Amino acid sequence: MVQIGDPFVGSIPRQMSKEELLQALRVDLAGELEAIIVYEAHALATNDERVKKVLYHIAEEEKHHVGELQQLIYMLSPNDQKAIQQGHQEVMDQQAQNFQPPMQ
Repeated sequence: MVQIGDPFVGSIPRQMSKEELLQALRVDLAGELEAIIVYEAHALATNDERVKKVLYHIAEEEKHHVGELQQLIYMLSPNDQKAIQQGHQEVMDQQAQNFQPPMQ
């Protein structure tokens, strides 16, 4: 939720621990993903091609932010990177088998 009236809404009164910073970055990541969904939904909901073009461009910029935040999370938590890479590999393995259930 946007809290425009509070200029200190994003201020942290102290230094965060590594765990708190990771959690904050995950919240930031979720915000970027939500922004992508909203911009693309708004683009789909209009017939004005000028507006569509700008909204899709903004959504692409947000995707770059997703990558930047994800990399920061990986830097701070190699275990997160390993778990996410394992998930990628699982999908690649399933795709290689045309998403068929394993034979038993």
